[in-house]
Amino acid sequence: MKQYIKRNAILLGILALTVIVSIFVVAGRWQVESANKTYDVILDYAELEWMAEQSDHDVAWWLNEFKSMGITQVGLTEENLTTLMENSPLNVTAAVMDEIMQDADWREDYPAAFVSGLEDFGADRFDILVEAKGGDAIDFVVTGLEERFPAGSFFCFQAGDSAYILLNGVAADALYGGKGAYTNTKNKGFVEREDLLSSKLMYVSLGLLPEKAETIQAAGMDIVPRTLCYAGHNDTRYAQAAVAGYEQYGITPAYLIAGGEALLGYDDGGDFVRDYMERTGASVGMIETNVQRENIKQTGVEETAQASGCNAVRVFSMWDYVQYRYAYYGYEGAEEVANCIYRAIVERNARVVYFKMVKDTDDNHVYITDPEVYRDLFESLNHRLAAHGITPGRASVMENYQVPSLAMLAIGLGAGIGGALLPDTFLPMKRKWTLLLAGAAAVCVAAAWRVLPNSFRLLASFASAVVFACLAAAFFLKAAKQSGRKLDQNAGLLKILPRSIVILVIAVAISLAGAMMTAAPLSSTNFMLEMGIFRGVKAAQLLPLAFFCLLFVSYYGIFEKDRESDHLALRDIGTALNWTIPVWAVLLLAAVGLAGFYYLARTGHETGVTISDTEMIFRNDLEYLLLARPRTKEFLVAFPGIMLAVYCAVRRLPFWTALFGLAGTIGLTSVCNTFMHIRTPLYLGFVRTAYSLLLGIVVGAVMIACFELLLRLYRRIAGKYGRAEQR
Repeated sequence: MKQYIKRNAILLGILALTVIVSIFVVAGRWQVESANKTYDVILDYAELEWMAEQSDHDVAWWLNEFKSMGITQVGLTEENLTTLMENSPLNVTAAVMDEIMQDADWREDYPAAFVSGLEDFGADRFDILVEAKGGDAIDFVVTGLEERFPAGSFFCFQAGDSAYILLNGVAADALYGGKGAYTNTKNKGFVEREDLLSSKLMYVSLGLLPEKAETIQAAGMDIVPRTLCYAGHNDTRYAQAAVAGYEQYGITPAYLIAGGEALLGYDDGGDFVRDYMERTGASVGMIETNVQRENIKQTGVEETAQASGCNAVRVFSMWDYVQYRYAYYGYEGAEEVANCIYRAIVERNARVVYFKMVKDTDDNHVYITDPEVYRDLFESLNHRLAAHGITPGRASVMENYQVPSLAMLAIGLGAGIGGALLPDTFLPMKRKWTLLLAGAAAVCVAAAWRVLPNSFRLLASFASAVVFACLAAAFFLKAAKQSGRKLDQNAGLLKILPRSIVILVIAVAISLAGAMMTAAPLSSTNFMLEMGIFRGVKAAQLLPLAFFCLLFVSYYGIFEKDRESDHLALRDIGTALNWTIPVWAVLLLAAVGLAGFYYLARTGHETGVTISDTEMIFRNDLEYLLLARPRTKEFLVAFPGIMLAVYCAVRRLPFWTALFGLAGTIGLTSVCNTFMHIRTPLYLGFVRTAYSLLLGIVVGAVMIACFELLLRLYRRIAGKYGRAEQR
């Protein structure tokens, strides 16, 4: 080890300087995150109405209850033809002409003058036919259409207290059901048909319903309007009508949370919404996907966030699977709902919670109508968030922090130099060849920085994660082998344990340096808001494992107890090819392969691999007890694995050194992986790693003691069995 450091002192010094640069970069990010400490809750009005229907109280009563819990914002969706039919006091019906025209006598259901007007207007199956009865309904629908749609896009006929309206639709507006197949008498496929079920026009916003807006404002709460926007019907005229509706009720929204496909007025570009944000101080809301990764793609949202200098907040929408987590995992109330919200705020930078009412786990159509459940939920949530310095209020907006270009270059050079140092860990490299390799890497990095500026940050981050995990693995395996040389095979645990702890701490420190190098290039605010994400997490986890296997063969051959060389030799290839693999090794490799697949498959939330209820309860308990939950694989498997690898190296057990060393390498990649999630605040990564290290040392010491007892028992039994055989 000393020879390696002496031989590569210059490059290691440069590498240390690049790590220092990365620390300065993440220090700037730390300051931005430290000021991002306020979150807000928005109640979904529609869900509140549905819950009120199942309770003994009306909407106004519930609004006052939630206000007493500290919630002041209510999300109110503008009415459209669908909501007017389903949940409003207005008498409105609407249907696509495709459905209506399937009845041959449909014309007889409408006034002859209206039918004649339809023929002149030119009706087709993509249009919408609307019928409104009563003065309030007619005024609301007709006014909404006149303000939002250009002249000639609809035809209106009024007869008495009824109005008949044909709204012109096009093929792009059509909404189809899944393909349905007709079958013949032999159950063979005959023809496929896609039924035209609805139209985007049924969801285009027509304005806020006065009764709902006045109910919210009477409770002293603020309205966050939700305007549904769809391409082709989202021009400046449409946006102006929506904003005029806001101003009619004195609404100045704190957040613009897009509904439908796009942000307000984006058919004509983003000028309107950017001007509106600048005039009102509103922040654009970016809704997190239901797999807790990135944000929902809505036209204009991220573009506007970027153009406004990241004047944006992440929104955690309570998806239905979160609503159903009442009395979940054996809890008595909405504890798991609170856990989901807590993680979104603390770990994923969500600063707006779009709250939907909690539902019964066993009956997804039944709401929980006990107000104390919600009071306990928010009291518990605020108490836990206070430990992180996060308080309720208007959602804080992150400062627009960007990584300096020259710092990005320095970090890339560090990754390149680190990569050039790797061959010397398993090959007999001379200093000049390592220097030449580092020089070539520097030239390639500089060229990539110049030619591929957008991709460079991702490449630098990925390379740093892989390189430093490999360097950490090389250190601990080399140190483990040296421990086997310096200590007697039967050395006591009091000599092995301190050495194994020191080796573990240094290896984790090397990985932490790599974590800084990994996090620094992506520490811009747009990455913290997940407008961009780290790519290649699984590759960054697998490559160090493959490198460890190469290292082990270099240091131990095929499980050689007394190998002198620390470098890969040609004979190692021949030995590996000629190795007679025992059945137990095949079975063990299969088990390791399955464990590896499970390990990778459960990374993230997009896979079908779920975590057991027992593990989730264990994780939740750790979250309640500690500031940040340590990673289970680190403190229960990987960090103890490094300590056990050192122990096994001293005891001359190369096979177990390999097995535990491989598990340990997983932990070193995990340290870097913790900081690949740029949305997670830095302090959580440090606290999480510290907890994992401390707990890992304790668990590792216990495991070494247990392994020592098993080894002694095995040797005693083997000794007795051997003597019996000799007799």
